[in-house]
Amino acid sequence: MSAPNKSYDPVEVEALKPEEIERMRDEAIAAFAAAADLDALHEAKVAHTGDRSPLALANREIGALPPHAKAEAGKRVGQARGAVNKALAARKEQLEAERDARVLVEEAVDVTLPYERRPAGARHPLTTLSDRIADVFVAMGYEVAEGPEIEAEWFNFDALNIAADHPARTMQDTFFVNAGQANGRRVGTGSASGDVVLRTHTSPVQVRSLLDREPPVYVICPGRVYRTDELDATHTPVFNQVELLAVDEGLTMADLKGTLDHMVQALFGEGMRTRLRPNYFPFTEPSAEMDMVCYVCRGDSVGNPDRPCRTCSSEGWIELGGCGMVNPRVLTACGVDPDKYSGFAFGFGIERMLMFRHNVEDMRDIVEGDVRFTLPFGMEI
Repeated sequence: MSAPNKSYDPVEVEALKPEEIERMRDEAIAAFAAAADLDALHEAKVAHTGDRSPLALANREIGALPPHAKAEAGKRVGQARGAVNKALAARKEQLEAERDARVLVEEAVDVTLPYERRPAGARHPLTTLSDRIADVFVAMGYEVAEGPEIEAEWFNFDALNIAADHPARTMQDTFFVNAGQANGRRVGTGSASGDVVLRTHTSPVQVRSLLDREPPVYVICPGRVYRTDELDATHTPVFNQVELLAVDEGLTMADLKGTLDHMVQALFGEGMRTRLRPNYFPFTEPSAEMDMVCYVCRGDSVGNPDRPCRTCSSEGWIELGGCGMVNPRVLTACGVDPDKYSGFAFGFGIERMLMFRHNVEDMRDIVEGDVRFTLPFGMEI
């Protein structure tokens, strides 16, 4: 067996020669000095101090040396790496100082100038959504109509074929402004009483539109309405509603269905559709409740226990509002010939639509005026 090679000269290892170590050190120091910014310096650092840098590879060669030669080679490589790290730290400190000085000049702020103390606001999401709904129908040729919020009882009830004994005409459901009252109970009925109410829906605007215009009439009526509801997570005594009225020759339920489908697709995206369920309203005949397919699960949760939907309770549909063909009695009350013209109408609450579109769980957040609720909606117009 041969004896260990104790006469091994480390100089014979190319990467560990003194002149090679000096060259690697000088190249690293020169690269650091040539770096114009911190990004370039980082690239030079990786190249000359990383695991694959020349000095790092040379350091690995020391392990192959005989024991008596490792000390000298290790000292030579260690000194070179120490000089490189020192040059790197000095150049980094210099470049950071230059950067900070540049930032102080380029991003200087004149603190003597006045500034706006009021924080930036945002449009209320109800206003934004109302405008968006109106835009959908204006693009279809509809006109935006408005009317008074304090309304004559004839416009709010009688012209809409709501009978004098209808529950909606009691003080438990309607705010009366100057109704005939005795001991807190309402005694006047019908138009003869001359009562004035806070409108309970925007349908009076439809009546006024028919009285002011000659058919064909295509109007959309957004606005604030009032009901004697308690304020809770799903109800409020003051809310916003939008109603649509179309009166023309030959209109049918098919036209109503197509209009509803276009509306939900414009507001909730392609693929949305609606369905009509029979119902009763005094001012439309036939009448229906309008549902739209759940905008979250798109109906896929129905009969699918592996994919439940909290939004529609896995029913696949969400109730949106009421609709139907305009009752001929309403057309007659507004001076429109029901034998020549027909029409359709529908309405829904804008707060309810906002809760659907943005997953708002408590209606009180909408009406309490907290800017933390409004600001996330931004300034969309």
